[in-house]
Amino acid sequence: MSELLLITQSELMLIPTILFSALVGMAIGYARRSKSAGIRTMALISLGSCLFTIISINTDLIGADPARVIAQIVTGVGFIGAGVIWRHEGKSVGITTAAAIWVTASVGICIGLQMWFLALISAVLILIILYSGYFFKKRKPRTRTLPDMGIKGM
Repeated sequence: MSELLLITQSELMLIPTILFSALVGMAIGYARRSKSAGIRTMALISLGSCLFTIISINTDLIGADPARVIAQIVTGVGFIGAGVIWRHEGKSVGITTAAAIWVTASVGICIGLQMWFLALISAVLILIILYSGYFFKKRKPRTRTLPDMGIKGM
């Protein structure tokens, strides 16, 4: 069957790699689902970084240096990250989203290099960091209001 589709055995063995990369990106994106870069964006960034890395280390046709390809991934993802940062009322907004994009790409690179443990530990740490914002945010103090008893002043 694989001969009919011109799929090599090594390509079939890479399917779990790219699936894992997409799933890790989706998990990171889920933590950012209400932001400008959510589930789909993070999954695509992780998958794209993984694919570029796989291509750079597994092809002799283009003679690519994997380190140079990885450096270009970092540059390209930095450009995407810069696009999500903007100024609003004197404050910079989107810096955490840009950082999440950047680190998601690095996880994709790890997976592409088949550094499974490093990718998994990094993804767990990323999720802990992203979700920690919900626990440490300053909460507005609750104000108690007294019920209106219908008593009028003199």
